[in-house]
Amino acid sequence: MKTKLYYWGVVAISLLQWSSSLAQNSKKWTLLKGNRIEWKVREGENQEDHIEMAGLQTAAVVYYGVRNGRLLLDKKIVFPMLRTIPNNTHASLTVPFQDNKSLLIKVDGVVVDEYPLSFGLDGKLCVYSKTNSPLEIQRTLFPAVDKPVLIEQVKLVNRGNKPLQIDLINKYSKFYSDPEKSVYGQYVVQALLRDSVVPKLEPLQSYQFNIVYEGKKITEPAYQYSPSYELGKREDFVKSLAGDLILETPNDTINTAFAFAKIRATESIYDTKGGLMHGPGGLSYYAAIWANDQAEYANPFFPFLGNRNGNESAINSFRHFARFMNSDYKPIPSSIVAEGDSYWNGAKDRGDMAMIAYGASRYALALGKKDIATELWTLIHWCFEYLERQKTDEGVYRSDSDELEGRAPAGKINLSTNSIAYGAYRSAADLARELGKDDLSELYLQRAGELRSAIVRYFGTDVQGYSTYRYYDGNSILRAWICLPMTMGITERSAGTIDALLSKYLWTNNGILTQSGDKVFWDRATLYAFKGFFMTGATERALPYFKYYSSMRLLGDHVPYPVEAWPEGGQRHLSAESALYCRVITEGLFHIVPTGLRKFSINPSLPKEWKYMRLRRIRAFDRVFDIEVVRRGKQEFLVVKQQDGTTIQKTILKNQAISITLN
Repeated sequence: MKTKLYYWGVVAISLLQWSSSLAQNSKKWTLLKGNRIEWKVREGENQEDHIEMAGLQTAAVVYYGVRNGRLLLDKKIVFPMLRTIPNNTHASLTVPFQDNKSLLIKVDGVVVDEYPLSFGLDGKLCVYSKTNSPLEIQRTLFPAVDKPVLIEQVKLVNRGNKPLQIDLINKYSKFYSDPEKSVYGQYVVQALLRDSVVPKLEPLQSYQFNIVYEGKKITEPAYQYSPSYELGKREDFVKSLAGDLILETPNDTINTAFAFAKIRATESIYDTKGGLMHGPGGLSYYAAIWANDQAEYANPFFPFLGNRNGNESAINSFRHFARFMNSDYKPIPSSIVAEGDSYWNGAKDRGDMAMIAYGASRYALALGKKDIATELWTLIHWCFEYLERQKTDEGVYRSDSDELEGRAPAGKINLSTNSIAYGAYRSAADLARELGKDDLSELYLQRAGELRSAIVRYFGTDVQGYSTYRYYDGNSILRAWICLPMTMGITERSAGTIDALLSKYLWTNNGILTQSGDKVFWDRATLYAFKGFFMTGATERALPYFKYYSSMRLLGDHVPYPVEAWPEGGQRHLSAESALYCRVITEGLFHIVPTGLRKFSINPSLPKEWKYMRLRRIRAFDRVFDIEVVRRGKQEFLVVKQQDGTTIQKTILKNQAISITLN
């Protein structure tokens, strides 16, 4: 026994050294105060990255960095409501603005070359450069909160001792869409430069001008943008997110990664003719919703943040899915696209009804508004009636595929659909009780219990030497989604599953592989796994990995958000993955589970190296409250502070969830 304890102690020390070493070696960015990060360019450094930013009317992927010492700054701008033909999932007008030299800055007749000194991110991208002249250039890029524009503010500073003659030449050409391939007639996209004549710049004097990258219907009148006003609105938006659901731990990297994830999770909401729609982004997925990204991943998060647009987009997504309920119980489409005018169901039923029922139940409970819960109940109940028609003799549910849509084998009965269905039944039972539907609450609890046993019986087996789950009948290699049972509260094979997920077969420096022997990783699976690790109390084992992951995503070579996948999509900053990162904290580390409209259970996992962790200004359950977990001596305590001044304090006992009812 002593030898075994010593061995695991050595392993733990090695793991900590490994994760710390990797994180330190991969850091390119540094943390600054105010949820800001900075990359100071070293001499001879060549590095390129991209970031997505969005507002209600536009999105942009900005490519930036240093190439042969010079500034790289390209943009691809998306206008989700300027629809093209065919009006399908990918029909958002997208226009590239490549090469920042398309706007020439001349000093005394000579074209300026920019050599970046630093880049900064805090909800906007800031670039500071020296030039081949005494001129210093500062650029700030951001999307307008509610207008179809990306704005680039450019500040020129004369750092020399002589006056400089500045000339600006806009060489960007206008883009006109083909009216025959545009849903709403012809569109025009252009880079507008308000000021082209610059007064002579005296020493230490500065001058600021603005480039507005605008897209609109050609029939729309010109709009006079105020870039400084739009910048203020963007900064207010970011500040509002920073002021709610505030994470406080001794780890500044995790705190800041959480703050950044709130931005990406919330900014990617589009004001379509079908109402607000939260979209993944990635130059592909806009003005549309999905049963996984929105219903399952993002929507259960928004009540905790309390952002008005986030909550409205969630309710609106469920209303769109509800449009497709039918008496024949044909599946609701996986995705509603084109501002609500069309849909996509190319992978058929991916387990979408389980995803919708789970997301709607968790959302309704966490939102805490009975009228919305009552409205969503019809959709939830319909999804369960659909699922019961897919039940097999083994007590598990069929689906045509899973959320990977055929990228990897899933059989006809997969672990993902069944795990999510179990979670849906558990939450729906709580919601039914809140709505006075006690008979359905009992029925759903019974079905959940039966399904849990069936999942363990049907999927539980040894795979590649680990006591975990097969993903489908005939599956003989480890899969990333074996983490899902843990995240839904099915703990029977957690120990073997954790070993498998962190084994050489699945864990890599980039996160968890889709399946053993593959090269593809998806952050969504990695984030679900982290959530499951913390929920099952494997905190000490998982924390070094989570610290490393957070450092890589926030401060590494590709920042500052979780990504979709690689190599598919080139590690796009899809929005719902950021919501999943936040849920690793709220539902993983704190293990908050909504159980009523004013009620939740909590079973926090405070790491041994931390003395406290807090979530301040939680907006869930139609209330505002704080949660603090603190260690005093050898004992841990839970403190819940409500807005009315009421404080609830409980002693935390190992593996015992605490039930909290808010006033």
